[in-house]
Amino acid sequence: MSMSRLLVSWSSGKDSAWMLHRLRQDSQWQLAGLVSTVNARRERVAMHGVRETLLERQARAAGLPVWRVPLPEPCPNREYERAMGELVDRAVAAGVTHMAFGDLYLEDVRQYRENQLAGTGIEPVFPLWGADTAQLAREMIAGGLEATIVCLDPARMPPGTAGRPFDGAFLAALPAGVDPCGENGEFHTFCHAGPMFREPVAVETGRTVQRDGFLFADLLPG
Repeated sequence: MSMSRLLVSWSSGKDSAWMLHRLRQDSQWQLAGLVSTVNARRERVAMHGVRETLLERQARAAGLPVWRVPLPEPCPNREYERAMGELVDRAVAAGVTHMAFGDLYLEDVRQYRENQLAGTGIEPVFPLWGADTAQLAREMIAGGLEATIVCLDPARMPPGTAGRPFDGAFLAALPAGVDPCGENGEFHTFCHAGPMFREPVAVETGRTVQRDGFLFADLLPG
């Protein structure tokens, strides 16, 4: 059976990491790299606020190159779509046929990705789609995934949760209505160990800052 060349949409968080683990267990895929959008001015992963140095260490631990998509700050949607369009052109030229996303159940997000890739020659795949998120969160932790809460919405999460490990105690203490995987933007993580990596990524938790209505725990290379 021939293998399809695939890029992995990579936020640096647990869902991306667990998706990579799942993809590696499926022999139909030849993994071409990790696609990450980065705030070009701050040199941090978009949304998660993780330093690019840590993103690079993750990629080394995963044994895959980062396909960096630099974004301006602020980033209007047309700029985002232009940058992603350039990424898609580059991917097609490199023989990539598929791109994997770690979305779990938000139909509008999936539809947007499908629309963006329609007619490009790259087909989106969603390896975690439709999973029970409480079960998935427990599966990740039981499977050896280790992650830290790097960003949260203080309107929906206790502020003291920033910088905490994503573990059983974290899941048990989640407020009512918060998705166990943070799929509605309640929280974001940085994954630093697990079966998708050849070795752990050493990190230290720095100070927590508030920006644009969110709390960010700054992770430093360990």
